[in-house]
Amino acid sequence: MTDIAPTMVRSIGRRTFDFNRQVAVMAVINRTPDSFYDKGATFELDRAVAAALAAVAEGADWIDIGGVPFGRGPVVTVDDEIERVIPVVEAIAAASDVVISVDTTVAAVAERAIAAGAGVINDTSGLWDPAMLGVVAASGATLVLTHSKGEPRAEKSKPVYDDVVGEVIAYLRGKVDAALAGGIPLERLVIDPGHDLNKNTLHSLEITRRFDEIAAIGLPALAAVSNKDFIGESIGREQGQRLAGSLAAATVCILNGARIIRMHDVRASVDAVRMTEAILGMRQPVQLIHNMHPELNV
Repeated sequence: MTDIAPTMVRSIGRRTFDFNRQVAVMAVINRTPDSFYDKGATFELDRAVAAALAAVAEGADWIDIGGVPFGRGPVVTVDDEIERVIPVVEAIAAASDVVISVDTTVAAVAERAIAAGAGVINDTSGLWDPAMLGVVAASGATLVLTHSKGEPRAEKSKPVYDDVVGEVIAYLRGKVDAALAGGIPLERLVIDPGHDLNKNTLHSLEITRRFDEIAAIGLPALAAVSNKDFIGESIGREQGQRLAGSLAAATVCILNGARIIRMHDVRASVDAVRMTEAILGMRQPVQLIHNMHPELNV
């Protein structure tokens, strides 16, 4: 892939982002009975929609809806995935202009999701389905290209890398080339190094530490770190006790160039992201009162 310098101002769904000056918070909504994080708390349709709209109210810029867990588990048919995902997309699209993405590896699901109002397809399989590029190219949707190895939901061998970051970069550049050849312009591509996807904790820590090298590819980079096992193993915390670790990992990724953060705990994540933006000079404080002389009226 040749060096690229696409605009970082992006129209995604019904919103516009200037990734030179802001970080988008992507909230996770799992419409699955066996989610590793919420254990099915948002499996019922009304709960999934309510959780999505609550995330919007708490400041989420983006809602990511998944109908199939990434890891192994019971088979979910294409029809079942469509039944889980599409009604949530339709309900959110009718109620909000928030960006809607669908976390799927199946082109048929992606096609239905885009028609229902999704502006992004978040394919965590690295384009396993050969029809995915054609579906996204024929739409106006954005595509997230993720580093992932092997068949979705299948048993994977122990991951081994000589240089995990170097191999992730080469892989992502190859997927960008494939997307461009398939008719998807650079302005509709996002990259994700895939924390914990076919990687052990040391690999995911290295990716976090060297995220600037991922971002240097030149496309908006997504960091999906929330509550993952590399955080739990790093600090010795089980699920439900990883918020502080997740916020620390997300902040390091932002400092190293991540511009989309996929998170479960929305309110805390929005506060951490907005504070990081303020520190970096990407946004002004909401108010200026402390040690400001009242007679100056500033």
